[in-house]
Amino acid sequence: MTPVFNVHTSLLGNRWQWRGGHSPDPAADGVDALLHQLFRARGAVHGDFDRLRAPTIRDWLPDPSIFRDMDTAAARIAQAVRTREAVVVFGDYDVDGATSAALLVRLIRDLGGVCSYYIPDRLLEGYGPSADAMRALAASGASLVVTVDCGTQGYEALSAAKGSGLDVIVVDHHRASTELPQAVAVVNPNRLDEAEGAAFGHLAAVGVAFLVAVAVNRLLRSQGWFEDRREPKLIDLLDIVALGTVADVVPLTGLNRAFVSQGLKVMASRRNVGLNALIEVAGIERAAVAQDLGFALGPRINAGGRVGRADLGVRLLTSNDPVEARELAQVLDRLNQERRMIEAEVTESAIETARGSANEAVAVIAGEGWHPGVIGIVASRLKDRLHRPVIVLSLQPDGSAKGSGRSIPGVDLGGAVLAAKEHGLLVAGGGHAMAAGVTVAPGGIAAFTEFLNQRCAAEVTRAAVATALMLDAAVSPRGVCIDLAEALDGAGPYGQGWPHPRVASGPWTVVKCDVVGESHVRVILSGADGARVKAMAFRSADAPLGAALAGAGKRPLYLAGRVKRDDWGKTPCAELHLDDIAFAD
Repeated sequence: MTPVFNVHTSLLGNRWQWRGGHSPDPAADGVDALLHQLFRARGAVHGDFDRLRAPTIRDWLPDPSIFRDMDTAAARIAQAVRTREAVVVFGDYDVDGATSAALLVRLIRDLGGVCSYYIPDRLLEGYGPSADAMRALAASGASLVVTVDCGTQGYEALSAAKGSGLDVIVVDHHRASTELPQAVAVVNPNRLDEAEGAAFGHLAAVGVAFLVAVAVNRLLRSQGWFEDRREPKLIDLLDIVALGTVADVVPLTGLNRAFVSQGLKVMASRRNVGLNALIEVAGIERAAVAQDLGFALGPRINAGGRVGRADLGVRLLTSNDPVEARELAQVLDRLNQERRMIEAEVTESAIETARGSANEAVAVIAGEGWHPGVIGIVASRLKDRLHRPVIVLSLQPDGSAKGSGRSIPGVDLGGAVLAAKEHGLLVAGGGHAMAAGVTVAPGGIAAFTEFLNQRCAAEVTRAAVATALMLDAAVSPRGVCIDLAEALDGAGPYGQGWPHPRVASGPWTVVKCDVVGESHVRVILSGADGARVKAMAFRSADAPLGAALAGAGKRPLYLAGRVKRDDWGKTPCAELHLDDIAFAD
């Protein structure tokens, strides 16, 4: 197929190709034709187009009972509610863990149960439940612990819990091994023995937690629990579900699209006191969009677990006191600023260290003094820079290393890490396709690196085969307008697994080019048809894209990027967020 605008090799070395082959729907026109093309290019079938255009929970929610152990988990939680047992929700310290914990805490309390939460300290306790923590919770009087976003690999900890007389329910989404931990129930669509529920392996832990909430509510309703008390409106929890889903970078397909689409509507009502405070601190004055969850709200929730107190996010999301919520949001905002400074320092050091891993399929980068709370973000930055999976390790005083990894589409990093653990190359490890966490024993980095490279080499090669930039539409300069931006929004929300549409346009000439903010390049362009547009190339001032724009002069060029709505001025208009350019002469 002929490349878009006949661009065989762009400035960044890409061939501009149509996503999904570009097969317009002859039965549709206008906006419908554009949306159908976007849906088809993302792997959707025609029968799903209507429910994709307006995704609802009713259209996408499965019967929770299809998941293994779901009914057992719901029965045990319902029993704890009825008898007012002391329940503790044990969460991970990231956004998915915080939102999952907040959801179940709010649910159990609203049902009339007794519930608290426990979030382990990232530096002192590490990821997931520990034997010491389980024994301490049993000693404190808890009789039921629900682990969220963790626990699937917690064999020793859950064995200790059982020995202490503590019931444990695991609600998770991370890759499982053949052996499961000792628990009353393990609700995880990524269990190897999962049947029908395996189709929902793309859910974040907070999505699984929501299904648990549906099952518990349904069971208590059948038992007459709500005859003399208010039944919680689970729809009101979807703002929390949306936040955790986007922040955990799971595919925004199927049920996840409904979670995010409907969750954003709930969030717009500002009913969650904690989320409302966080939105205000983040300076979001309009209704939040999916991008805000990933780039404004999520990082602030994460900051507590990265460089502050791990439980701050859950405290905020479960608070009903506006004064307390405001104070917590401000603390998280300050911690996020501190996190960004630490991240910048570690990123700079890691980039220098990465120069020695140029020929590896998976870059495993280790350094001393790197703050464990930011290495996951640094791995993400390097993954985008190196275009391959990256694991960043923080070397510990005893010679061991703890780290986080981020992957690229088509490379199952979580599966590779789990395999390395099963081969005895890791003290601990787990994750999902796009992200993983590891603990490496002293002297074990070289063997672990060799294993990963052998395991992932073929997947990385396939993922990098054609340096193609996938495009969804091609328009004249005048076609880059607010109507196009709004039409493209109709196929959202966008995110991992459901990429934001990329549009090619041109030819354009540069009228003005300058650097703004943190090394962002701003360009004003004009088209031969009289159109003018502002374009942004983020973090590109010192990159080839920024240099080419600054030196373009009057050379005509084609642009490829995202058409976004710009509400900065009095009248909304469209602007381009650039991914690539190609000279037209």
